[in-house]
This record gives sequence, C-alpha cells and structure tokens, in this order.
Amino acid sequence: MKRTLWIRPHAGRLACLVVLLWPIALMAQPQVAGCPIFPAKNIWNVPIDTMPVHALSAQFIGTEGAGASLHPDFGPQGGLPFTIVPADQAMVPIQFDSLQSDPGPYPIPNGTQSESNPDLQLVILQQGTCKLYEVWAPRKLTDGTWTGGSGAIWGLKSNALRPDGWTSADGAGLPMFAGLVRYDEVASGAIRHALRMGVPKTRDDYVWPARHLASNLDGDQYPPMGTRFRLKASVDISHFDPMVQVILQALKTYGAMVAENGSAWFITGAPDSHWDNDILAQIKQLHGSDLEAVDVSSLQMGPNSALALDLGGSDRWDVPFSATPVFDLSRGDALSITLTGDVTSSTMINAGDGQTVSFLICQDSAGARAFHWPSNVLSGMQIGTASKSCSAQTFVSDGVKLYATTPGVINLQ
Repeated sequence: MKRTLWIRPHAGRLACLVVLLWPIALMAQPQVAGCPIFPAKNIWNVPIDTMPVHALSAQFIGTEGAGASLHPDFGPQGGLPFTIVPADQAMVPIQFDSLQSDPGPYPIPNGTQSESNPDLQLVILQQGTCKLYEVWAPRKLTDGTWTGGSGAIWGLKSNALRPDGWTSADGAGLPMFAGLVRYDEVASGAIRHALRMGVPKTRDDYVWPARHLASNLDGDQYPPMGTRFRLKASVDISHFDPMVQVILQALKTYGAMVAENGSAWFITGAPDSHWDNDILAQIKQLHGSDLEAVDVSSLQMGPNSALALDLGGSDRWDVPFSATPVFDLSRGDALSITLTGDVTSSTMINAGDGQTVSFLICQDSAGARAFHWPSNVLSGMQIGTASKSCSAQTFVSDGVKLYATTPGVINLQ
C-alpha cells in the first residue's frame, strides 16, 4: 500500500494544529489518492450535530450496553486495511457466493493483506477511476483467480446506493471505507465524515442509507442497520489527548452508522504503525451512556440516493415572506422561508415530474407563526412553533402533486 502518512507531532503542537485547521478542515471535501470519498452532500459527509434525538434512543442504548465502553477497533496492527491501486492495475476474475454482488473482475494486486487471511474484508481504492471495490470473505485460488462471499463496487463521485435489500461487503449494505478512522486525517486535525460502528444486536430491519438487514430480532429496543449514533454535546472531551479529541469531535459532529453485528460500540479504523495504543485506549473511558441515537430521516432526499438535504443550503432559494407566498420549483430543489407572520395560504408552481424537493420553514424570534401548505402538497407536516427554530421535510413530485418522502422534523435550532 502506498500512502503518505503524517508523523505524529508532539501533543502540544498537534493541539495547536487542530485549532488552526479545524475551520478549514470542516470546509474541505475528504479525499484519498485524489478521489473524493463520496460527494460533499452525501449523508456520510453531512454533520448531524443539530439533528433531533431519536425517539427510541434510550431503548437502543439500554439494549446495546449503557455501561459498555466505546472501543477503538484499530491500532498499529489491528483494524480494517485498505489498498490503493493505480488506474491501470490488472483486473482479476472473482466469483461470488451471493447473487447480491457486483460481478468481477476486480483490481486485486498481489500481496494484498487479505490474500493470507480470508477472514479480512478486502478494500481497494482505484486511483483515476475513483472506484471503491470491497469484498467480504475473499480467497485467492491456486490459479490466481479469486472467490468471495459478496462484493460491491462504489463510484466515489456518486450518491447512488445499493439496490434496495442488497448486501455489500458489510452487513448493512454500506461502503466500509467511507467510515474508517484513518491516521492521516486525524493527524490533519479533523475527521469530516461519519464513522463505522458495530453493536451486538440489531433489528430485522434497516433505515436509510443502509440497504440490508442482518438479524432476525424483532423489537423496538433493537436499532436497525444504518442507525446513527453520536457523542452527546455535553460530554467534555478537552482532557483527552489531541489525537483522541479529533476522533471524539467527529463522533459529536458526524456520528457513527451501525454497519455490523459485533461487540458493543466498536469503532472501525485502518491499521497504521503511527497509532499509539495507549492513547487510543482513552476512548474506552467513554460508555454507551455518553451516546445518543439520532433521527436523520428528514435529511433523506430520495430513497435510492445517499444525497442529503443540506440544512445550511448554500444553494437554497430563500422565498421572501408574504401571507400568500408562491414557491416556484423551477428555481431549484431546495427552498426555505422565514415566517415573520402567519401564512394563510401558499401556492406551488412548476413542479417537475420526479423532482425531489426539500423545504425548510423557519420561525422568527417571536415564533408561533402559522403555515398552511399548498393544496397540491400531500402529507405536509405540522410545523414547529419554537422561536428561531426550523422544520424540514422532503417531497417528490409527479408533475402536479407533491408527496412527502419523509415524516419531517420540527424545532431544529
């Protein structure tokens, strides 16, 4: 594997580095080998620190272990390795047991770590093409070809998800590489994506952006695959080593997605000789009770895409307030309005067939303003009334009417 790694500086120097780079790092798009790790508005890369706590959060935490320690499942040797290959890497045939696999060939180089350990998943990022190849249970045969339990190919510049119900190399049908803790990004001062996490028990269900279940347990106390957890904002991380602070801040800002059944609160990372196990062990000082489940359903723009609603909305069209506003959907797919009075009626025009639209309806400092959805909007939510809060919901159009694709979320600050 050819990678450029950062030598770990003195802790005090890294603390300064974190402070200096943090605002810049949050604005930058994560890249590896010249490839984006999915688009900037992919759900993996969107902050969820302002999203509401899931209604079943306490039950999920209790089931998976409120007293169980968070665990870094990586270090100098341990973790999930990945390999970077050039665009002209030779492709080799591979056959899969699962029909829910993207067929070969795959660009698997000689000497890959999974070649001698079939229990490892195989993760390959190809430069130039910016494709991600992942294989579960890979095994090299004597004739040089490969077999695997299942395999998935991801276009790193795309928001496309796996077909609904399909697995990947992971139980949740998600890309594993997107959620890895990598040493080089920690040393840069910020992780700018969600992490991958395992928990002991999951429900026989999955939620966006996951596409696959891996359990036969039925009950609300079990989180479905794809559930997002985050470190509570109230948890003080200032006394941790600066390296650990970067990881914990990512857990606050982006959270972690449940992607596999395993030990409680195991966070996946890539092995690297620069990791210090004694420093990483500080993560174990935190427990399940320091986490909370997050409801990110209102960020879903469409069921088959990982594109997330951007509540910050640099491309959002702000509709001037009036008691009878007109929402012109030819202006864009993301609209917002701030209520400085009551909306007694509203109109929606120029909806495109198949167009997915996100709405952000915000209260002014007074709050308690009324809003009436247009007559062609079906299942529009009851908006929140808290002062300076916003309500978000997404819809899909058939060219005339708009149908809610999410239940929506209220009172976002």
